[in-house]
Amino acid sequence: MTDRLTVATVLKPQGIRGEIKVNPMTDSEEDLKGFSYVWIGDTKYKVLACRAAGGFAYLSLRGIADRNAAELLRGQDVTVERSEAPELPEGTYYIADIIGCKVVTKSGKQLGEVLDITPARTDVYTISYNGKEVLFPAADGVIADINVEEGVVTVNEDRFKQVATL
Repeated sequence: MTDRLTVATVLKPQGIRGEIKVNPMTDSEEDLKGFSYVWIGDTKYKVLACRAAGGFAYLSLRGIADRNAAELLRGQDVTVERSEAPELPEGTYYIADIIGCKVVTKSGKQLGEVLDITPARTDVYTISYNGKEVLFPAADGVIADINVEEGVVTVNEDRFKQVATL
């Protein structure tokens, strides 16, 4: 498991006083209001203010006093210490914990490894499969079980073949 979790990506400066507009990778932009510190690159910033609107969050950070300083953060990931991240409800997982898991069928046939997950209404998994990257949505009936402790994502093979980009 990683020590830090990615919670947003910096989109652009907002205004002239150093505020940044971020695209949250959490269930709600409101989730970002709970963090007192964030990391951008190798720098830890104290969150001075956070507001959420229209699916985005706007952060004011100590040390980012103007638009020029905020511009240098464009495109970078915003991460938080795992210890500061909220506990998840039963049956939900952090993406960072699923990446690297083996993907197997209910019968135990190994299909590949999770390379990436694109958050969306229905998350899209990218896995290595027979030497190529294959995408599949986490639609109803595709994923049977996720066990992050064992590093295994179990899928329904028939449903997987219906929705995957094979």
